[in-house]
Amino acid sequence: MTQPATAIPVDNRPRLPRIALVGVHGFGERHLENLGRLGADGVLELVAVADPLPPAGGTLGPGVSVFASLDELLAAGTAPDVVIVSTPIQTHAPLALAALQAGANVYLEKPPVASMAQYEEVMAAAASAGRLVQVGFQSLGSHALPAIEKLVESGEIGEIRGISATGLWLRNKAYFKRSRWAGKRSLNGTDVVDGVATNALAHAVATGLRLAGARTVTDVQSVDTDLYRANDTESDDTSVVRVRTTDGMVLTCALTLCAPVQSKPSVTVFGTLGQLTLSYTEDRVEITTAEGVRTVAFGRIDLLENLLGARSEAELLSPLSGAGAYMAVLEAIRTAYSPQPIHPDWVSWEGDGDDAHPVVHGIESLIRRAALGQATFAELGAPWTASGDPAFRINDTPVATLQDGSHIRPTSSPRPYLHPVRTLAGTVVTDHVPEDHVWHLGAGVALQDVDGINFWGGRTYTRDAGAYVWRKDHGRIVTDSAVQGDGYRQERLSWVRPDGSPLLREQRGWRWAAVGNSVWKLTLDFTLESATGGPVLLGSPGSNGRPQGGYGGFFWRLPKVGDATIWTPETRGEDAVHGSVAPWLAWSGTFDAGTSSAAHVTGDPGLGPPATLVFLASPQAPDPWFVRHSGYPGVGLSLAWDRPVATEPDRPVHRTVTVLIADGFLATHDIEQLITTLGEQA
Repeated sequence: MTQPATAIPVDNRPRLPRIALVGVHGFGERHLENLGRLGADGVLELVAVADPLPPAGGTLGPGVSVFASLDELLAAGTAPDVVIVSTPIQTHAPLALAALQAGANVYLEKPPVASMAQYEEVMAAAASAGRLVQVGFQSLGSHALPAIEKLVESGEIGEIRGISATGLWLRNKAYFKRSRWAGKRSLNGTDVVDGVATNALAHAVATGLRLAGARTVTDVQSVDTDLYRANDTESDDTSVVRVRTTDGMVLTCALTLCAPVQSKPSVTVFGTLGQLTLSYTEDRVEITTAEGVRTVAFGRIDLLENLLGARSEAELLSPLSGAGAYMAVLEAIRTAYSPQPIHPDWVSWEGDGDDAHPVVHGIESLIRRAALGQATFAELGAPWTASGDPAFRINDTPVATLQDGSHIRPTSSPRPYLHPVRTLAGTVVTDHVPEDHVWHLGAGVALQDVDGINFWGGRTYTRDAGAYVWRKDHGRIVTDSAVQGDGYRQERLSWVRPDGSPLLREQRGWRWAAVGNSVWKLTLDFTLESATGGPVLLGSPGSNGRPQGGYGGFFWRLPKVGDATIWTPETRGEDAVHGSVAPWLAWSGTFDAGTSSAAHVTGDPGLGPPATLVFLASPQAPDPWFVRHSGYPGVGLSLAWDRPVATEPDRPVHRTVTVLIADGFLATHDIEQLITTLGEQA
């Protein structure tokens, strides 16, 4: 009897992609978890791992080969389709090159490589091998990114004014002891470039660059670096990196590993009608407009799954070619001066032993100010940064520093100003780039409306809108020439439109001198004349219809002041003094900016040293006082309180303002006696 033939089953299932993982510790443990998940779902097959220190028993499934190195793994004929490189930074490039030469696609952890030269070498190798390289910036797989791009295109938040990335993390001593390369810029002559922007918070930089439209090296016009460290390391842990793209966008990344508490990092896109903030570790977007605030949560595509499904580089969410802009940032950091140590007087250590972590005093506010003002820590004048020599001294005591304003962002109307201004005992009595109004700049001259051009900064109040609106109307004031001697400085300035054409010419003079042991006086004399050949109108929000908003002309931004008292010879208090005409205005209190010395460190409002400022009115005109305290501390004399003032070629506008700067509290009789002694007009 003939037996029936037995059918031999044929397995027509496609072969699963074969994956090899190099580096199973540290972040490699997360890759193992993800590989386990995808393996269980039948997406891939983990065939081998390589690490000098093998994983713990039971970590890997059956059939997974273990090797001490990638070279051994490849020599054994494993032939993986994808090699995941999750190893120390300095090994990324040689391992990627070896994997590509073996014919594998590569998943390369961030940062992809340690130099621009390595980047170009790996790029060339991938092109030659015809293989794909995905970079492990997981945040670039977020569905939030295309959603943000569509929202921006819709115009809901208006025109984009800038982008910031902020990160307030803390890392303890153990973090920098976890490996030989941690906290290193180089190791045995090999680039490592570890640091807050290149490793710990690299996703903040990469995500910010993506939203700024910067992917390739050529998308980056310039990179400014301002690098510091509180830890005993080589690498930076507290830094600002400012990127200007070739399209004119500015991305400011303000990052630290020395925060008092850890918070979620984010990227914010600032628009003329609102802003949106992406918390990229949560894929959550907060959208703020005039209609209110709403929050939207998004999902995320796994980058390894994306790599497995991609047939070309264009389908990768985080291709190596798209990391060119990021590599331009890393290269700028790699080639920058070594990070400057933050003086221990400005650092507190919390915790014990390896759990101890540094906290940089005031870092939370500095991070916010840097992001809002598109400024570096040095430009903000953080007390632990290297600052320029004070321009004004009295008996070798520094009392004021002149800033040329060239570093100020365009929408804050760049202009020269004084900051910090100090009492003779060192108490700081000015502020600049504050969180509430980043366009407020120390002591100087500013006007919001000069023939329709904003030389004040920020939004412009228009009569038509009946509100403040963002416009592309910001001018700048530049110094043409200056002569300085003992106790005086004379300057010639140009007030320039956005297109570069001059609108006003200014003669500005500063004079300074001691008035006893605890008081000195500062005099500002300025003359504004038309540079157009015709009349130029000097206006303010007040002259454009905003009640009580007549600021512009001389303006002095104060730091936070505790127990503030504001008065004139006739009246007292912010509401009563504001808009009044009086021969002088006094402001006393405890100045929480502290002193120029690291010996004064306080986060407790009201505990700063006492000081008094006495502002003497201009003798040329009865300009009203502009005073703010409840919203922010500032004093000015209004050139155009409720109507514009014209300056013509033969009729310039001239004002003189004198300020008495005293340590301690002065009473009215003290002030009157000082004014009489000085012979000032009162």
